[in-house]
Amino acid sequence: MDRTVTVSGTYSGFLMHIVWAISPWRLIFLPLIPLVMLAYVLRLIDRSRLKEWNQTLMIGHKVRREKLTPHIESYADKVMAHNMRRGALAQVAQDRADGYHLVLATASYRLYVEAIAKRLGFDTVIATDHLSQDLDYVRARISGENCYDEGKLRMIEAWMAAQGIARSQTHIRAYSDHVSDAPMLAFADEPHAANPHKALAVLAAQKGWPRVDWV
Repeated sequence: MDRTVTVSGTYSGFLMHIVWAISPWRLIFLPLIPLVMLAYVLRLIDRSRLKEWNQTLMIGHKVRREKLTPHIESYADKVMAHNMRRGALAQVAQDRADGYHLVLATASYRLYVEAIAKRLGFDTVIATDHLSQDLDYVRARISGENCYDEGKLRMIEAWMAAQGIARSQTHIRAYSDHVSDAPMLAFADEPHAANPHKALAVLAAQKGWPRVDWV
C-alpha cells in the first residue's frame, strides 16, 4: 500500500494524527523517535520492535479501540483526500473490472489499513496485526509476523490455503514499489514494479518485470 497506492508512507502520519487527536502531551516523546530509528539502523532491534516502540511512544502501550475508531476513520478520509496516486486508483478500478479479487497486502497495521482498503474497494486485507486484534483495546504488540518481505508472501500463501485457493488454478497480478516485495512479485503471474525505488527498478529490469509509473 505505502508508496504503491499512496504517494507517501502512512504509518508515521497515522501516529501523528492519533497523538494530536487523543494525547498531544505525548509529543514530548517525539525526540526519542530518531533514537528508536537509530537502534533499528544499528540492528539492535528489528522492524517489528521498531513499529511497537514507536506506537508505544506516540499512542501508548494499551488504548481502548473505541477511543481510536473515530480518528482511524478520519485518518482514512485524510489519506484518500491527500495521499493517493491517481494512476493506482485507475488500476484498482481496471483490475476490479477485469474480475480480479482485490487483495491489499501491506506491512502497515490492519488497525487503520482496513478503513482505507474499504474506501478503495478492496475485497481482502492481509496486514500486520496487533496482538489484541479481537479485543476491545489495542496493545503495541504485533501478533504473528510483520507483513513484510518473505513474511508477506507466507501470509499471502496462508490466506490462500485458508480460502481453499490453489495456486495452480489462480492467476495473480501484483504491484509493489519496494524490493522487499520481491518474493511476492516472483510469486505472481504478472508482477509489476510500481513507481519503484532504485533497487526494485534494477531487479525489475533484470527479471523483465514491467514497470508502471503512476502519478
